[in-house]
Amino acid sequence: MKFFEVLSNSSDCKARYGLLRTSNNIIETPVFMPVGTQATVKAIEQRELMEMNAQIILGNTYHLYLRPGEEVLKLAGGLHKFMNWNRSILTDSGGFQVFSLASLRKISEDGVKFSSHIDGSSHLFTPEKVIDIQRAIGSDIMMPLDECMPFPIEHNDAVKSLNITHNWEKRCLEHFRNTNSLYGSEQFLFSINQGSLFKDLRKESIEFLDSLNFDGNAIGGLSVGEKNEDFYEITDFCTDIMTKSKPRYLMGVGTPVDILECVEKGVDMFDCVLPTRNARHGRIFTTYGEINIRNAKYKQDFRSIDEECSTYTSDNFSFAYLRHLFIAGEISGINLATIHNIGFYLNLMKQIRNSIKEDRFNSFKKDFLNKYNSNN
Repeated sequence: MKFFEVLSNSSDCKARYGLLRTSNNIIETPVFMPVGTQATVKAIEQRELMEMNAQIILGNTYHLYLRPGEEVLKLAGGLHKFMNWNRSILTDSGGFQVFSLASLRKISEDGVKFSSHIDGSSHLFTPEKVIDIQRAIGSDIMMPLDECMPFPIEHNDAVKSLNITHNWEKRCLEHFRNTNSLYGSEQFLFSINQGSLFKDLRKESIEFLDSLNFDGNAIGGLSVGEKNEDFYEITDFCTDIMTKSKPRYLMGVGTPVDILECVEKGVDMFDCVLPTRNARHGRIFTTYGEINIRNAKYKQDFRSIDEECSTYTSDNFSFAYLRHLFIAGEISGINLATIHNIGFYLNLMKQIRNSIKEDRFNSFKKDFLNKYNSNN
C-alpha cells in the first residue's frame, strides 16, 4: 500500500488531489492541519475536531519535550493515547521554536544548545535527539532538525546556514533508519528544503535532499516577512522541482488566500496557527472575509455567522450572541469562535479537494476570492 498517491490533477494548473496513508487513517489532500502545539488544539476538544472530520493535527517537538517530557509520553504509550486522538499527528522538529529564542540558543555543527523558556534549564537538540524525541511522541509524520534562516539574509550567510541544515537532515535520516517505532505504528520522515528567496539555493537544497529519499518533502523558511508575491514565486519554483510522487508540505502557511494560491502551485499540506490564534482575539473567518466580532455593529446582528462555511461550527449562534460572549469575557466565546474558524478552514479544504476532482479548481478559486475579498 502506497504512503502517498496522486489521484487527480487539474488540467490548467498544478493543483492535485491525493491520499496519504498512515497507520491511523487515510488523509485526503490538499489538507490543513490544525496546530496542537502542546498536545491540544487550543480552546477545542479532540471530540469536536473528530466531529469536524479533522484528519491530522500538528504537535510541537520542542514544547512536548519540555512538557510533559519523553518519560511521560513513553509511559502513556505515545501522544495518540496520551491525548486520546486516534487519527494522524505530524510533529515539527522544534527547530523554529528554538531558533526564535535568539538570545537563549547557540548553534554548532553538532546541533543547537538552548535554554528553556520555562525555567532556564540548558538543553541540546542534536539531529539524533530530535528523532529520538519524535519516536517517544509516536507521531505518524516526523520532521528533521533544520536551521530556520532569518529574513532578510545575505547569500553568503544563507549558504552557510544551508550547509548546516543539509548536514543535520542527513544525520536525522540516518538515525531514523537505524531506529524503530516504539509503539508498533509506522512513522514517516519528511525533508525540509531551505534557501530563503535564492532560487539557486532552493534548487540545490531540493536536489540534495531528493537524493536522500525522504518519505515526503517540505518547503521551509517562507511566510517569514517577505512580500507575498516573492513567497508565491518561490513556492511555485520549488514545486516545479520537487518530486511529484511524494507529498509536498508548505510549513506555517497560512491565510485562506495563501492556501488557495499555493494549492494552485501544487502544495498538498498546510498548517497555521491563524484560525485558533485569531479566534482567541475575536477574529472570525467568514465567506465574505475576516471580521472582528467585538465591533459594535454586531451587537444587534442576529444572522447566523456564516451558513456556508461548515456543517459543524458555531453557525447555530448569531453574530450578536458570539459578540456578547466576548464582551462578557465568557470562555465559551473563545471555544465557539475556535470551532467556527477551524470549521471554516476544514470546509475550505473539502471544497478545494472537490473542485480538483471535478477539474474546476480555478473557477472555484476565483469565485471564493471574489466573495472573500468583497469587504476589503
